[in-house]
Amino acid sequence: MEHKPAGSRRSRGSDMEVVRLADAKTYIAPKHYDMRSLRLQGLEASGADFAWTGLSYFLPGGGAEMDAGPLGKIYVVIEGEVTIELGSGETQVLGKLDSCFIPGGEARAVRNDGNIMATMLVVMPSPVKAA
Repeated sequence: MEHKPAGSRRSRGSDMEVVRLADAKTYIAPKHYDMRSLRLQGLEASGADFAWTGLSYFLPGGGAEMDAGPLGKIYVVIEGEVTIELGSGETQVLGKLDSCFIPGGEARAVRNDGNIMATMLVVMPSPVKAA
């Protein structure tokens, strides 16, 4: 059975799935505030089964509460700046095209301390499904 989520389109004569930004669906990111997330690939957006990607738009003052998830994550800032604070108190300000990897189990908070919207690409492994 072919997997073809709503919004994804197969290329002619190919198994490649394309999700246009205009067709990307929003999703709720737990413990995030003053922001909007779009699923670009994986999970319900496409047949990618090893990882998913999301695009997060953080308004000024927006962010994500301090939390530690079980899976690692990669953040790539596309526009603006975000401050990443770790549970240890370490902070890093990431600007355009800066990136970071946060291992699973490491607590982090995300904040947009600036006055312009920040856009960030999120890459995470797909959750393991129970057998």
